Amino acid sequence: MGSFNLLRRRALELDASLSAALRIAERPGALRRAAALLAHSGDSWFWLLGLALVWLLGPGYWRSRAVVLAVGITATAVIVLAIKFSVRRQRPAGEWGRIYRSTDPHSFPSGHAARGAMLAVIGLAIGPSWFGGALLVWAPLVSLARVTMGVHYLSDVLAGILLGFLMGLVILQIFAIGL
Repeated sequence: MGSFNLLRRRALELDASLSAALRIAERPGALRRAAALLAHSGDSWFWLLGLALVWLLGPGYWRSRAVVLAVGITATAVIVLAIKFSVRRQRPAGEWGRIYRSTDPHSFPSGHAARGAMLAVIGLAIGPSWFGGALLVWAPLVSLARVTMGVHYLSDVLAGILLGFLMGLVILQIFAIGL
């Protein structure tokens, strides 16, 4: 058991070191502003509000897709929160993202990364191709922005991406939508 704990400790140290090397939250400038915007663009409230508007005002083609995406966001959030409150890994120390730090002090896995990957998987399946393609580019940028802004470690977003990919496949199965 001692060698496992040593390996785990070293992996966590490497994770923290790599994450800190990517961090730009304390550096003013255009790159930081872009990262902050991307980091917020994956917020669930933003997506659910937008999907509610699409469902209320959009054409039938997009209404049904908005429902699938909203169910995916909600189901993914439930799974992410269950894991977060089981693992209870604290977020990296920092000032940026106070709302995240106060409402959700746990970092593993990243809900934004999970949500982004899940949306990309579903977006690719429900099309049109520009929509899935845009989400496929956007999702990893959001994940990286969460690390650069100091609210997640790299392992948090990698686990989130994997979870989101799996959740996307599960939601597609539930709605009987093929890739």
